[in-house]
Amino acid sequence: MFSGHHHHRHRPPPDAIIPHPPPHNLPLQATAHLPPSFPFFHVFAELFLHLHLQSPQSQTAIQMLRGAYLSLLLAWGAMSMTVHSQVDSCSSSFLSFLPLPFNASQLNCRPVWRNFILRYSQNRDNTLSIILSAVYTSGWVGIGFSSDGMMTGASAMVGWIDIGGRANIRQFYLRGQTSSEVMVDEGQLLETGVAPAVILYGNNIYLAFQLNVSAPMAQQLLLFALSTATPVEFYLMEHDDKASVSFDFSVAGTVAEPSSYSNQLKRNHGALGILGWGVLLPVGAVVARYCRLWDPMWYYLHVIIQFVGFLAGFAGVVAGIALHRRLHSDVTLHRGLGIFILVLGILQVTAFFLRPGKGSKIRKHWNWYHHWVGSLVIFLAAINIALGIQVGEAGNSWKIGYGIILAIISIAVALLESMRWWSRLSEKTTEPPAF
Repeated sequence: MFSGHHHHRHRPPPDAIIPHPPPHNLPLQATAHLPPSFPFFHVFAELFLHLHLQSPQSQTAIQMLRGAYLSLLLAWGAMSMTVHSQVDSCSSSFLSFLPLPFNASQLNCRPVWRNFILRYSQNRDNTLSIILSAVYTSGWVGIGFSSDGMMTGASAMVGWIDIGGRANIRQFYLRGQTSSEVMVDEGQLLETGVAPAVILYGNNIYLAFQLNVSAPMAQQLLLFALSTATPVEFYLMEHDDKASVSFDFSVAGTVAEPSSYSNQLKRNHGALGILGWGVLLPVGAVVARYCRLWDPMWYYLHVIIQFVGFLAGFAGVVAGIALHRRLHSDVTLHRGLGIFILVLGILQVTAFFLRPGKGSKIRKHWNWYHHWVGSLVIFLAAINIALGIQVGEAGNSWKIGYGIILAIISIAVALLESMRWWSRLSEKTTEPPAF
């Protein structure tokens, strides 16, 4: 592991501080944080296992469920790829998934080498908190503390996910340059009693630990290394790449705060959600209910408007998940409603492709389902948009803008519904008497 030729070698400054040897090793506690599976997949799987009916109506229902399942799988896979392909940066406010005390918001942050990001803070008790993140596929990632920029004699914290999916973080002492001279659970890093942790989140691995130092740490030679070979029984294979960096812990880096990109992502999420779920879907429903005199033009307009609205709403959900990936805001109700609305929307799209013919016996049941599920989507979307504007602290301009949209749609529906009922009443009163 930390062995071989030494790149970027630096001599330590006079005030370099190395922690004193500890009375015993750092406590071991590791956590693997993996994104949960989509909660609806197993429901559809159970339905498939229990549906063995042979009637044409039942077979059509089974086909609808299969189509919905495949649509959900593809949609969720696309969203997962979008969200979890992001690389960590100092503009990410991400810390809510880390254990205490590493999820504090005021951490200095600086890129250090390759895609390695170092977050750190020191308090008056000379406690140094460190979070190292890096893009991770396999193997191990490590950070070492050296007195001369060399591997030999350094102490390092190394984290990895083993072949069984378990997270590991250990302290190693580098007695020499060969793997056999790298000693697990030994080293000169002094513990604080706070258990270190390693977190796998998305494409990134996070090593979090605390050290006690004899005095506030300033300039320090740090070693960074990585390997794609997964350790077996705490035996570290030689690194694939490494570097020695002179790092000043007394200099404040960028404090992780929401970036302009996050703010733009929030605006895109809101705008796409309002356009898709809050404008186009209601307009498409209005066309289907009040424009049937323009047959078959109303049908094509309805399909096009609803499909474009669904795509805009889907893009808004993807933007929302990406936003949550960066900010980790506590908006459980808004997020849950959004996913539920997306599921209903996917079912509506699937139902369109499985629409039975006019002569089918189940056509009236399909019409009933399509009407009420569509109405539920529009109703819940209106609630969730208002909730999103509130929890996102979007400001009065968003509230007024969406209020105007709701007012226009509501007034238009009220007028059209009144005209529809008036037309029906007029037809009844003008009917000739029956003899």
